[in-house]
Amino acid sequence: MTACPTGIAHTYMAAEKLTQAAEALGHDIKVETQGSIGAENELTDNDVSRADGIIVAADKDVDLSRFVGKRLLVVGVAEGIHHPERLIERVMAAPVHEGDGGGMGADGGGVGSRGGPGVLGPGLGAGRGTVYKALMNGVSYMIPFVVVGGLLIAVSLALGGHPRPDGGLVIPDGTFWKHVNDIGVIGFTLMVPILSGYIAYAIGDRPALVPGMIGGWIANTGALYDSKSGAGFIGAIVTGFLAGYLVLWIKRIRVPRFVRPIMPIIVIPVVATSVLGLFFIYVLGRPIAWVFEHLTGWLDGLTGASAALLGVLLGLMIAFDMGGPVNKTAFLFGAGLVSKNPEIMGMCAAAIPVPPLGQGLATLLRRGMFSEQERETGLAALFMGFFGITEGAIPFAAARPARVIPANMLGGAVAGAIAGLASVGDSVPHGGPIVAVLGAVSGVAMFFVAIGVGMVATALTTVTLMAVGRGERAGSAEGGSGAGAVAVPVARTGGVGVAAPGAADVLSGYLTARTVRLDLAAVRKEAAIRELAEVLAGTGQVRDVDALVTAALAREELGTTGLGEEIAIPHAKTDAVTAPVVGFARSAEGIEWGALDGSKARLIFMIAVPEALAGDEHLRILALLARKLLDPGFRERLLDAEGEGAVLGVLAEVR
Repeated sequence: MTACPTGIAHTYMAAEKLTQAAEALGHDIKVETQGSIGAENELTDNDVSRADGIIVAADKDVDLSRFVGKRLLVVGVAEGIHHPERLIERVMAAPVHEGDGGGMGADGGGVGSRGGPGVLGPGLGAGRGTVYKALMNGVSYMIPFVVVGGLLIAVSLALGGHPRPDGGLVIPDGTFWKHVNDIGVIGFTLMVPILSGYIAYAIGDRPALVPGMIGGWIANTGALYDSKSGAGFIGAIVTGFLAGYLVLWIKRIRVPRFVRPIMPIIVIPVVATSVLGLFFIYVLGRPIAWVFEHLTGWLDGLTGASAALLGVLLGLMIAFDMGGPVNKTAFLFGAGLVSKNPEIMGMCAAAIPVPPLGQGLATLLRRGMFSEQERETGLAALFMGFFGITEGAIPFAAARPARVIPANMLGGAVAGAIAGLASVGDSVPHGGPIVAVLGAVSGVAMFFVAIGVGMVATALTTVTLMAVGRGERAGSAEGGSGAGAVAVPVARTGGVGVAAPGAADVLSGYLTARTVRLDLAAVRKEAAIRELAEVLAGTGQVRDVDALVTAALAREELGTTGLGEEIAIPHAKTDAVTAPVVGFARSAEGIEWGALDGSKARLIFMIAVPEALAGDEHLRILALLARKLLDPGFRERLLDAEGEGAVLGVLAEVR
């Protein structure tokens, strides 16, 4: 099962990665997704009973009660994206879920929830993971209310508003659009108690829901404790956690048997709601409201360089982990202030689409630097960026983190700074061009300028860092020459590029059409290893190209992998890959590889195997290749083969 706070991208990316990993490892798998539209591909009772183990990759509250008696592994959704093979191996040794608060280990190895379906339970304590999951659970339930409310308000103002003398728009009372606006305001009003309620629910289960929601309403109603604006989302977060842990504490109190049936439906909700509500009104309300009011006042006073600096900070956070905890923290900050200071959300909204749009643009600007699969992913990233889904850039960041993440952060910071300087406002807690199209943005022109400049900055930085990392290339690659020119492989009908899908697989499917390059552009060993690593990344089995290159070069330092006879087999044992993968490339001129016979390598195979499979499988692949490459006729056929199909036909002889 996979689930993330927003249920838009991470949920489905984790499901896809787990499915791919299971197929590669020879396991049957069924993945239920708890997305924003609800559960899909649901696990039936029969599915659960037949399963050897259950993996839950989730950053929100999910129902675990149906998995009692099964081996259960609960981790964050990011683990499902980045380490799917490892999860499949770990679940086979995971503890059996008893449903009584077993607790999550330090590595997220198991979970228990006393008395209900919450993913968090009393066994978890108050660790950072618990706090984050509870907070994200509240955010996931809050987002639909603020998006619907914000869009209805934006549409009603755009279509039914009339200019006011002092600026802004006003909707006449009694009109159709006034009623639409009122419905939107209700959505906004519910935002704070929903956030508080579902934070509490994630910690204390159903008995904590009512205290959390009522506590959140009290936090947002300043008149109850003599405050002008209330405690806002800060107060909601406080009441959510207080309600959750208060309910957990009450649950531990021993009561007579005859009282137990009414504890969860009467005693706990009534006591917790009363205690929390009165405590907030008399003790916490005013101090938190004071902090919130001064924070809002300080943000209102930001202009010029100060606003730009805040935009830079928010943009960096939004782009850093693309939907992860740092991104969500910045988003929550903007969303919580959207009704009082929409300029803060405007900075976030401008930065949100920059990573996917920038990476998509990079694949269009320098197509030869990217594999066919990456170019297809780039088009999808452009689409996701338009709709404000930052996670569209994750595949690129996973393959080249040292290059893509800094580029994303630069673009996000630029977009946030421009939006801050221009006082761009966003009345909806969402980002991307779509919110401007729907009329939720003020300062539309500068909003698009901010996104455009940030997108270009990300794209140019990405291709520049990739070019620098490629090292020396042949002086020209289809039209680039001269001092300082960086040559990149360009797809040609005759041979350069990744071979077309659909040809034969080799070495148990580890070497495929996707991992063949017929005309290597590199002229030095280090650059050739990087170029082959980037070819392997096109399979989706490489989570970190830089780490793979580092591991391969470290192996070269132990002794050359140049075998002589114009052959080199660089290899690496590293968790930078998720499954064994083998690449092949030919070099027309040959590359100096330190072979004992002095020959330059023209036939180059690259092998990458995860640490867990680094024993027999690694040696088996090496043995198969080495034995076949002893045949001079095989080497000659491999050098003379014209076109991808012919090369793959020769490689199919490796058995």
